Formats: sequence, structure tokens, C-alpha cells
Amino acid sequence: MELIDAIKQRRSIRKFKTDPISDELIEELLEAARLAPSGSNTQPWRFVVVKSDEMKKKLDEITPYKFALKAPVLMVCCSDLNALENRPKRVMELLESGAFTDVELDDPDSDKYKGSMSESVSVKGYLALNVGIAIEHMALRATDLGLGTCWIGRVDGEKTKTILGLDDNLQVVALLPVGYPAQDPAQRPRFSKEDIVIKTV
Repeated sequence: MELIDAIKQRRSIRKFKTDPISDELIEELLEAARLAPSGSNTQPWRFVVVKSDEMKKKLDEITPYKFALKAPVLMVCCSDLNALENRPKRVMELLESGAFTDVELDDPDSDKYKGSMSESVSVKGYLALNVGIAIEHMALRATDLGLGTCWIGRVDGEKTKTILGLDDNLQVVALLPVGYPAQDPAQRPRFSKEDIVIKTV
């Protein structure tokens, strides 16, 4: 499938078939997430793959969207709040890989760049933004593989962490139920390009 086709065909799926998702397909989704870009290559995404009905029952109170718990697989998508502690190491890896070879750069820590995106949101927000890139990589790869997903942001993160026994350094960003679609929804309304382009200068 061409990427543009996956983008056009992706839908938020809220009804799933009961067919199980193979471990091989789960690995494909995780690989897509692993390859996502992130600021300074910090790669803050962490995932819990929930497959067992027993655990899904325990998670019943974490979201009002009960359909998510009926999917064969539920990805609990988290950010590692300690990820920025390793930013110098990640940047060094970028330098050593040649990411900035023959690239014109100014000092990124200069006062000239105060108010940049990384400073305009909280650390949690910044890391969650990066995790979102990885989640969308999974969603598009799922579409490519004939699977359906649905981003879910309304989730009780603390309750989820308690049930799953997650460390304090992890923040639950979103849930991503995954399964074979049991519905074929039409494209949702979208703004026109004229509505989203402020100007061309």
C-alpha cells in the first residue's frame, strides 16, 4: 500500500472483530513506532501490550470508551519522563551518525531561540508530543496491514499505572486499541486546504 493510501484509508475504528492479532503483526506495529522521529532523538515512547482478557477486565475503569477493551490488543502508550536526562548522549549519537554533516547550524541554546516549541510546553507535554508521532506511525502501519486503531486520550493515567505496576517515571499518554475492523466508516469531515493554510509568503 502506498503511504498516501494508508493516510486516506485510516479511520478511527470503534468496533473490532474477535480474531486474534498475531505476535508477528504486533511486532510490525512496534517496529513502526521504534522508527519514529523524535526531538534530539530522545525516543521517549514506551509501550505496554495488553492481550489478556484478565488484564483488560482490570483496566475496565480507566476509560469511558469501553470498546477499547474489546479490541484483541490494547497498546498503552507512555512517555519516559526521564528521557531528557539522556539528551546529551542522544545528541552525541546524532553527531556521530553524521546527522548534521554539511548542515548549517546556529547554537541551539542561544537566547535568540527563546520561545521555541520545546520551551513553550511543559516537559510532559513535549515528551507526549514525541510519543504521539510514534503512535501515529503505529496507526498508519496498522492500516497498511489491514488492522484498525483508534486514538484514545481520555484515560486515567494514574489508575492505569497502578493496575499495570508501572514506574513513577512513566506517563500514560494514550491508549491505542488494535484489531481487525468490524465496521467500515466513511471519511470524517475535514477542513479544506484553504482553511488550514494561514498564508504563503
